[in-house]
Amino acid sequence: LRRSCEHVTEGSDEAGSGTLLNRIYTELYITEGQSEEVNTQHEVRQLETTSKMETVHDTPIKCHNIFNALPEQQRPIRVVLTKGVAGVGKTVSVQKFSLDWAEGLENQDISLLILLSFRELNLIRDEQHSLLKLLQVFHPTLQEVTAEQLAVCKVLFIFDGLDESRLSLDFTNRQVVSDVTQESSVNVLLTNLIQGNLLPLALIWITSRPAAAGQIPPTCVDRVTEVRGFTDAQKEEYFRRRFNDEEQSSRIISHIRTSRSLHIMSQVPVFCWIIATVLEHMLTADQIGELPKTLTDLYSHFLLVQTKRKKFKYDEGHETSPQELMEADREVLLKLGRLAFEHLEKGNIMFYQEDLEQCGLDVTEASVYSGVCTEIFKRESVIFQKTVYCFVHLSIQEFLAAVYMFHCYTNRNTEISKIFGNKDSRHPSLDVFLRRAMEKSLESNNGRLDLFVRFLHGLSLESNQRILGGLLGQTKNSPEITQRAITNLKTMTRDDISPDRSINIFHCLMEMNDHSIQQEIQEFLRSENRSEKELSEIHCSALAYMLQMSEEVLDELDPKKYNTSLEGQRRLIPAVRNCRKAQLTDCGLSETHCEIVASALKSSPSLLRELDLRRNSPSDSGIKRLSAGLESPNCRLEILSVSFSLVNTLCVIYSSRECTYGCNMSAISRSSVIAALKSNPSHLRELELRGNWDLQDSGVKELCGFLGSPDCRLETLRSGCCFLSAISCASLVSALKSNPYHLRELELSRNNLQDSGVKELCGCLKNPDRRLETLRSGH
Repeated sequence: LRRSCEHVTEGSDEAGSGTLLNRIYTELYITEGQSEEVNTQHEVRQLETTSKMETVHDTPIKCHNIFNALPEQQRPIRVVLTKGVAGVGKTVSVQKFSLDWAEGLENQDISLLILLSFRELNLIRDEQHSLLKLLQVFHPTLQEVTAEQLAVCKVLFIFDGLDESRLSLDFTNRQVVSDVTQESSVNVLLTNLIQGNLLPLALIWITSRPAAAGQIPPTCVDRVTEVRGFTDAQKEEYFRRRFNDEEQSSRIISHIRTSRSLHIMSQVPVFCWIIATVLEHMLTADQIGELPKTLTDLYSHFLLVQTKRKKFKYDEGHETSPQELMEADREVLLKLGRLAFEHLEKGNIMFYQEDLEQCGLDVTEASVYSGVCTEIFKRESVIFQKTVYCFVHLSIQEFLAAVYMFHCYTNRNTEISKIFGNKDSRHPSLDVFLRRAMEKSLESNNGRLDLFVRFLHGLSLESNQRILGGLLGQTKNSPEITQRAITNLKTMTRDDISPDRSINIFHCLMEMNDHSIQQEIQEFLRSENRSEKELSEIHCSALAYMLQMSEEVLDELDPKKYNTSLEGQRRLIPAVRNCRKAQLTDCGLSETHCEIVASALKSSPSLLRELDLRRNSPSDSGIKRLSAGLESPNCRLEILSVSFSLVNTLCVIYSSRECTYGCNMSAISRSSVIAALKSNPSHLRELELRGNWDLQDSGVKELCGFLGSPDCRLETLRSGCCFLSAISCASLVSALKSNPYHLRELELSRNNLQDSGVKELCGCLKNPDRRLETLRSGH
């Protein structure tokens, strides 16, 4: 274990070589808990969100303390789930933990540490094994270990890379395995191990990218941690360790600060290696010209540098031009690009020999081109005759996929028509091709093509095409076509686009070196007469991004105060993640918009204190999204105003069958919101429910479960015009008896409370034990 963990390979270092881990290891920022935001965004966007999080709200944990309970935690930590985006350092953290244990430095109470990757486990997913046999297959040195020894010693299982799993982990399966000698499928063994049926005293550590972490039920996990990668200070430490030349490291650090894209991405250690590789080459080669500022520019240079390294290593280092370099390796690069694109579509980030062969790649050819596609592991055991491949980082896969797709376009490959739904048999112009690619990416509900399409737009620039030499083929660039592509981005509008997805349109403009929208918004933010300036939809996307990323928290977000269309107002909604008060009345909130608001409530820390959602009619699924935000332990909302009864108002007026169905849906939504308030009752101070015709007595009864909770701190409740009767009064009085200490104002006007109901409530005003000061019940 010590031998396998003491070296770390960065990027293109060959397996078995690399640098001593202890020499270059920089402590990563690992936090207790997690941002609960739903992972419906590309990981680059998740990094942007993470980069703004205030670290003072987190509980940092050192790698070797991952199983140590905090003082306030009563029960021991048995199962830990560690999340983090691709390349952020999860595997390196595992490696460091294992190395320190093997060298006798940390966690010596653990008798046996067993490290298994899901990449390895995939290879035997169709086989039957006992747990004991499985361990001996992967770790032959454990041949002498008996079932009895395994049962009594303190064992730690580390399962690395859940996101790479091709197993079907079914935690609903009733098959119980409690004996380490009992044979079963790998799936069943793992689920029983995690649930504690098998070796209940064993410690379990699982690492995963965020999107795949949901495979493990929360009830099975004692601690969730998140690897956030490098803080700004740790980035500097990395580059100073990487370069002995102080002047060179300082220049690289300074350059990264000038580019928001590079600065955000450099939280990821692998990305720091990519930056270091490119800038080291450019600074030592005495290249004249600007250092890369866009991602496409950086990755184009990265590909060129890797090609040069390969050329120097295998072709005796003859000096050649970028054109000659790229043309010499054109075939293998394009095959890798095809592999990258086809598996990006499928969501795969790792490949086996048959995957390479399907793209026409010879295995030895791929391994020779070690700078881009690295061999991950090779074992002598018969079971490991299969070798696994992956790209250095997911972003490299996305870049090569874009290179391949751009090559297909310039070479009039008919695959373009199939992928982008081209009904016209004629070859599209570049601006049309880019527009169709952008439209396809916007259709994705998780942003998986966001970075791919950014690279695609960046590759349309002649400057990047020059770097890549003959790799892309002959392109007929003209200023007119480039301008048309830019105009397409600026005018792109569709009602069904998520506001989060729309922000990527702005990023694509930046990749094309068009900074006009950014400059116009900066000028808008400096102006005093903002309400007079008309904003287009793309202006609103850019503004939402800038407000969201600003160091200054916005006091109030009210989209209606901006001079823009309804779609423009909706595109501003992502800024809710960085404001204290959000006025989102009458915005036509859809499920997608509700999900964005929920993400603001779930974020760590959540800044939102006041939320007004009146005069909206989201679907039941949209309300459930909001409810998930309200019940999040990160939610600190103090004032909530909701009235989702516009549909119900129409139901009463028209009494149609369809509307009646709508009312039933709203009853479900009502229960969802109230259940959320019950689960997280301690922060809300004011609740505005006026005009909710579907609340009625049954809803008030549910609501009183929240009001009567000893943790409820509500001071003001407004439930006017909600079709309430004297029955509701009885429910409210009962709740106030259970929790009389906080509610000061109760507004129930324009309801049918009757004298008996009002009289019962007035008793609460006279009771000195209750804080109720104001009661409004008139018409």
